[in-house]
Amino acid sequence: MNTGVVPFQRGASLLSTLLVLIVAGVFFSVGFKLFTPYKDHATINSIMTNMVSDPEELTVSIREMRSNLDKRFLINQVKLPNREALDIRLEEGVLYFDLKYEVRVPMFYNVDALVTFEEHYEAVKP
Repeated sequence: MNTGVVPFQRGASLLSTLLVLIVAGVFFSVGFKLFTPYKDHATINSIMTNMVSDPEELTVSIREMRSNLDKRFLINQVKLPNREALDIRLEEGVLYFDLKYEVRVPMFYNVDALVTFEEHYEAVKP
């Protein structure tokens, strides 16, 4: 007589289910905390790419260029950690934009994550 029930069938124990939920919670928490710096960097990268590809923007002085970038950062609600994070220089008719900065994100208690971004852009000054 076959009743269709397997006699030794078991599900996940409470401890293993709890462990899986804790590990998933830690990963989601870290992901949510790291999302903001990466989103801000994507916005900054987009602003820099638009600046480098706009011939009108490249005709102004470096001082005006930095001012225009600061305005764009303000409009998009992002900011660089310090003024030295973006280095703009003109060498032999080529503009070099070096973007290098770090963002420290508090994780848990006294544990922080340090996210480093480094980009380089070039444009020929018309």
